[in-house]
Amino acid sequence: MADILIVEDEKSINDLILMNLKLVGHTGTQAFDGNEAITALEKFRPDLVLLDVMLPYEDGFSLMEQGAFDNIPVIFLTAKDSTMDKVRGLKLGADDYIVKPFEAVELLARIEAVLRRVKPAERMVTIDNAVILLDQRVVTIDGVPVELTNREFELLEVLIKNKNLALSREKLLDLAWGYDYFGDTRTVDVHITKLRKKLNLESRIKTIYKLGYRMEI
Repeated sequence: MADILIVEDEKSINDLILMNLKLVGHTGTQAFDGNEAITALEKFRPDLVLLDVMLPYEDGFSLMEQGAFDNIPVIFLTAKDSTMDKVRGLKLGADDYIVKPFEAVELLARIEAVLRRVKPAERMVTIDNAVILLDQRVVTIDGVPVELTNREFELLEVLIKNKNLALSREKLLDLAWGYDYFGDTRTVDVHITKLRKKLNLESRIKTIYKLGYRMEI
């Protein structure tokens, strides 16, 4: 998991981002203006920075131009949605550019994608007596391999990446099957049932009434 610096002047948004980061196992440090961001960098080196553009004292673009985050991956989170702003942010060296408002699921997915690029490593998750090797697509229980179909594994990976977050059936379809999938949401229910049975996850994959599911870890 990563230690992430959140540079966002709106406290409610900053707090919400921190809460979602903690839910999936990351740690976060908060800064509410450009000066606080610089002070935070004097105390520790984060694995990634989430950076607003419009900040008091020193804005996000200025901080990037000054090289404040040299060799640290940066994702801009901003309401500035013009193409010119996006191009400027990326040319300044940002690894991604996300326009507000955004969903927590999208933000977490973008964070993981950036971290995977800059910190490649074997991704292993342990849930009770199950071990999941995400890169190798291997699952074992007490050391014994368990056969999962591609769809089952993709759904499991989505649940793990978004652990402790409630996801609708429609969102699970989009994330695991892709936007061009033409099945209905009952497909999710069928695969959830199979995952629970194969991996003894009845107590971990919770049904969220009238919504979908949540992997509790």
